[in-house]
Amino acid sequence: MPTIKALELAQEKGLDLVEVAPTAVPPVCRILDYGQYKYELQKREREAKKKQKSQTFKEIRLRVKIDVNDLRTKLRRAGQFLDEGDRVKVTVQFRGREMSHANLGRDLLDRAAELLGEHGTVERPPLLEGRNMYIVMAPLEKRPEKKIEKGEGTPAEASAPQPAGPPNGGETIGDAVAAKGSAPTATVEPPAADEAPQPAEQG
Repeated sequence: MPTIKALELAQEKGLDLVEVAPTAVPPVCRILDYGQYKYELQKREREAKKKQKSQTFKEIRLRVKIDVNDLRTKLRRAGQFLDEGDRVKVTVQFRGREMSHANLGRDLLDRAAELLGEHGTVERPPLLEGRNMYIVMAPLEKRPEKKIEKGEGTPAEASAPQPAGPPNGGETIGDAVAAKGSAPTATVEPPAADEAPQPAEQG
């Protein structure tokens, strides 16, 4: 309809005539509350910024001869980043002749990924670039936890034996990995798609 008639119609309803598609032929307008329309646009922008924030990269740098306590401290911080929704790059830096023992760096990254298994998953396997080897971990998708009623069995994780404690503080993680294999971890698989809840029978 002509612009003048559209303006008159909007004024009769106490609303505004807002152009929403200026590049269309003819341009598309809507009769609405401009304040409410502007609020919806700002809300969409805020949601888009939140999604962009979840793609933020954090980096944790390790050394082949890092002390066990230092490793636990850095991985604890990496776990916090993953819980906050950030992706984490775990990098092992090689110096001098350490490049000839790249397998120790790979074992260290595998150990780090194992310890961070409760917070994230490996998005990119160990990759060697120059004198650095790294993995990329992404945060886990949050799922509602199931409640356990009294009388039912406890989860397998509760009854499973706990892995042995870390070596003495004077021993490095490179020595520990070389002398002892990685400890096993338990993973929780999501319920199968065909196990949907059955509808209640009619009485």
